[in-house]
Amino acid sequence: QVQLVESGGGLVQTGGSLRLSCAASGGTFSTYVMGWFRQAPGKERQFVATITRSGSSTYYSDDAKGRFTISRDNAKNTVYLQMNSLKPEDTAVYYCAASSRVVAGTSRYNYNHWGQGTQVTVSS
Repeated sequence: QVQLVESGGGLVQTGGSLRLSCAASGGTFSTYVMGWFRQAPGKERQFVATITRSGSSTYYSDDAKGRFTISRDNAKNTVYLQMNSLKPEDTAVYYCAASSRVVAGTSRYNYNHWGQGTQVTVSS
């Protein structure tokens, strides 16, 4: 069973950038579709981005499209989320997730392994 540990969150000003990392252990990383989700206080966990097992295909939420980039390094068992042009509404806890499905999509219910989350706060 894969374990996921996120890092890279923090406090940044509007327009700034952050790069989140998610290190996986205990499983064969390259067999998992990976995703990033986020949850703001009082709101449901929402999809941000996903990447296929090989890294050849990605998909983003409308909020993330054009500003965020998901990538993975299967040799390092790590998935990344590069976030640029950050806005206060991006403030949330960001979660890394892994799915053993061939296609996981945007639903959090398709992901069966989760990290503990990392806080991202964007100040105005």
